[in-house]
Amino acid sequence: MEERSQLARLLGVRGDVRLDTVKSEALRHNPLGDPADRVLIAYLPPGYDDNGSQRYPVLYFLHGYTGNAAAMIGTRPWERNIVQWADALIAQRRMAPVILAVVDGFTRLGGSQFVDSIHNGDYATYVVRDVIGHVDRTYRTIAAEGGRAVLGKSSGGFGAVHVAMEHPGAFSAFASHSGDAYFEYVYPIAFPAAQRALERFGFDVAAFVADFEASPKRTQEAYQAIEILGYAAAYSPTERRAFAFELPFDLHTGEIREDVFARWLAFDPVRRVEGSRTALERLRLRYLDCGRRDEYGLDIAARVLARTMREAGLSVRHEEFEDGHRNVGYRYEVSLPALAGVLDRT
Repeated sequence: MEERSQLARLLGVRGDVRLDTVKSEALRHNPLGDPADRVLIAYLPPGYDDNGSQRYPVLYFLHGYTGNAAAMIGTRPWERNIVQWADALIAQRRMAPVILAVVDGFTRLGGSQFVDSIHNGDYATYVVRDVIGHVDRTYRTIAAEGGRAVLGKSSGGFGAVHVAMEHPGAFSAFASHSGDAYFEYVYPIAFPAAQRALERFGFDVAAFVADFEASPKRTQEAYQAIEILGYAAAYSPTERRAFAFELPFDLHTGEIREDVFARWLAFDPVRRVEGSRTALERLRLRYLDCGRRDEYGLDIAARVLARTMREAGLSVRHEEFEDGHRNVGYRYEVSLPALAGVLDRT
């Protein structure tokens, strides 16, 4: 193995950390002008050798809304990021060595939800074709379903469930930390703030987005509005043009538009369990968690999703923690070994 990278030394990990570029045809020419060439952060465990014979399973990590790959390896005193957690668990022999791939799914509107969208680009396809293809070509992986798991937090948790449902055979396990689900419970709470924010710009989405991007400081209401726009770009696009999507409420009255919201609900993991039973049955582990005081009500969402899966005859590991939505990286101490433990080994 070559000398560890400067990034690995900066993060204080025993393994190595490499920065790659994934060239994605799935994101090429997207209407928002987001880059099709994306950073991929690859963590390689101690002892990894490019010229060796050993092959490793891979954990694919999807970040949450407003996140990107770089943010996932940011450091804070007394806390560990996803790479540091993987490294520590391997060093402590609480988890067998794995490769960790940190995927970037950021968009101009704050996130892609990791779904295919004519507005954003095909982010699910990007993950299962372009990212996995790059990792399998570049590193000594177990390049098969049994050698891969996907996990994420918040919107990334939703993304992990979504790609597992949408692309059976790509992964053999998922973990969703505080993932979006039970949409009718968790999303409408932000609709009034989004409507009010857009009203100040005459309901001109492009003008609102331009002001949001240019502002040195943004209000909580503005953040709620851009988040709803991001979801609309993923769930209810209308054509391949920037800001061509439908919002799930009437712009002038704020009343929920049931026809548009129905398009959002079609992505809800709770509603997709029955139709995705075959894909879900293939998985060796279905893992859900959340904090009991989650600010978005995602603890309720996780309970409903777990119950729905069990009623469909699917086993699910469901954990609850005494916290909210933020600063919950310590939960990787549970999920990472659980995922690694069900993957194939050479």
